Amino acid sequence: MGRLIIVLTVICLVATIALARVYDITKGPIAEQERLRTVSAIKAVLPAFNNDIDKDAREVVVGRDKKDRDIKIKFYTGKMDEVPVGVAFQMTAPDGYAGDISILMGVTPEGKITGIEIISQRETPGLGNKILQEVWRGEFKGRSLEDGPKLAVKKDGGEIDQFSGATISPRAVANVVKRGLEMYRKEFSHGG
Repeated sequence: MGRLIIVLTVICLVATIALARVYDITKGPIAEQERLRTVSAIKAVLPAFNNDIDKDAREVVVGRDKKDRDIKIKFYTGKMDEVPVGVAFQMTAPDGYAGDISILMGVTPEGKITGIEIISQRETPGLGNKILQEVWRGEFKGRSLEDGPKLAVKKDGGEIDQFSGATISPRAVANVVKRGLEMYRKEFSHGG
C-alpha cells in the first residue's frame, strides 16, 4: 500500500512539472496570437496607420461595476506618420438577445465611426447573428453623435436596419455604438 502511494505521488509530481513546463512554453505564442488577432481587428475598423498600435494604446478607467471593481477600456490610437487617424476600442452590449455582444469600433479624431467589428456574440443563428453581416455593420460608417436619434434602429425612429423577428440584437449594437461615441467624446474631446 505504501509503495502504491509513493508511485502515485511520483506520477502526480512528474505530471504537474510537465504541465507547468508546457504552460511556460506555450504562454508566449498564445499571447502573441491574441495580440495579432487584436491588431487584425483594429486594422479592420481604422483607416490605414503605420505606428506600433500596441505602444500607442492606453487603458482608462471608465466606471465601476456592480462589485465596485474598475471598468477599464483600452484605447488604441492609429497614426499615419505621427498624425492620429483614429482610435479603436472595445465595447460590450449587455442587452443582446442571447447575452453580451462585444464590438470593436473605430472612430476618427472628428468623432465619426470608421467601422465596427463584432468580436463575440451568441445571438440566434439566422436571426440575431445577422449583425455579423458586413453590409449591416457598414450602416454605422461615417455616423457620429451629431446623427442623434438617427443612430438607432428604424423601429426606434432611427436609420439603422433591424431584422424581421430580431430587433433586440441590432438595437443592442446600435445602443452600444452610441455609448461608445459618447465615451470617445468624453475621453478625447480635450486632445486625448
